[in-house]
Amino acid sequence: MHHYPVLHTSAPALDWSRATPVEGFAFPWEDRTAPLTEFRALWDDERFHFRFDCVDDDLVLPDGPTAKDRVLGSDRVEIFLAPDLSLKPYYCLELSPRGDVLAYEANFYREMNWDWQCEGLQLSAHIEGNRYSVNGSLPLDTLRALKVLKPGSSEFYAGLYRAEFHHRSDGSVHSGWMPWVNPKTERPDFHVPASFGVLELVG
Repeated sequence: MHHYPVLHTSAPALDWSRATPVEGFAFPWEDRTAPLTEFRALWDDERFHFRFDCVDDDLVLPDGPTAKDRVLGSDRVEIFLAPDLSLKPYYCLELSPRGDVLAYEANFYREMNWDWQCEGLQLSAHIEGNRYSVNGSLPLDTLRALKVLKPGSSEFYAGLYRAEFHHRSDGSVHSGWMPWVNPKTERPDFHVPASFGVLELVG
């Protein structure tokens, strides 16, 4: 199982250069070169901090009346968190380059509770040229309350993903799917246990 060590920080400002990037995002369901996608994480005594940095030469950012409408049609990054690999339940954060958030609870398989809210989530996003970044954090107490981070444990299950959309020549949008862990499903699907890895909070 893929494993990522999340380093502890006590500095008042986050030093992202200390965090080793995850760079293994790819297109397992199509034959094309994946644009640069990096994930980093740090933790302090109160919060789990994360950051995505993405190269994107053709951002798809549709308008819509709700965050859900805008996020589901857009380029985005995603984090899923699970107490265990039964995925009953698991928790999903889908985050757009404009800072829109789609947070929901789910049960395997694809039983969504769209009314769920992620307690204490903080998020910022930034677009510059052909790059965007999404920075966020969650209280460790939220991870504990969700039973994602269990008593006496420093490890938890997480899925890390990117939805990479681009415009075709006819104006339609192509949807590309880039997981950290290739679940080896026949069709694109992040909502399966095989797409998860382990994040470990280390000193």
